[in-house]
Amino acid sequence: MKRPGPLLTLLAGLLLAVFMLSLNATTGARNASSSRPRTPGTAPPASATPGKSTSPPSPSPSASPSASPVPNADYAGRTDDDSSAVAVSLRDGRAIAYFCDGHDKESWLKGDVRDDGTLRLTGKNGAGLDGTLRDGRRIRGTVEFGGRHYAFTADKAVKPSGLYRATATVRGAELDGGWIVLPGGRQVGVLDRDGEPSAAPVIDPETGAVTVDGQKLTARPVTP
Repeated sequence: MKRPGPLLTLLAGLLLAVFMLSLNATTGARNASSSRPRTPGTAPPASATPGKSTSPPSPSPSASPSASPVPNADYAGRTDDDSSAVAVSLRDGRAIAYFCDGHDKESWLKGDVRDDGTLRLTGKNGAGLDGTLRDGRRIRGTVEFGGRHYAFTADKAVKPSGLYRATATVRGAELDGGWIVLPGGRQVGVLDRDGEPSAAPVIDPETGAVTVDGQKLTARPVTP
């Protein structure tokens, strides 16, 4: 038998080389397609869970500001017609007020202060006080007394300004005195003797000392 010639051997090697090149080219193209990088900035789509919303959560509402606390303070001032004076003392949500004209009209009033700074106080014989605390610096309101309404403004008081009271029995008479010391030192007060009101004598606002019918008494600051 004759051995294949050099030409046949060369042809077989050439065919094998062409086949291997074709196989490598096909495999490389497939691998390049599967490993192609994503475009920067794009993300694969998220799979939605059945029955659940994919929308982003709504931001929680901001908390409403809390109301300013009602201060423990005293206030004193005049009515708009300048006929009378009003003093109010606030402590721990309670209030006591005094209205007087320095002659024969007076009323003590009590009540609560709401969180919004409004107050409604009541006294004897239908007397009442409606007011609003403004920025903790003053009270603006009206006093109802004897069928009339008196608008007033009472500014925050700094000692010795404020509200004072003295009670005692002198020579068999029941005494009940109320004083309002206004900013600047002016005093307005009424002294009740057994139910008969009259102008009150002047007190020493630094010590509260006052003399009534020859008897020395002490008027003390009033708080609820």
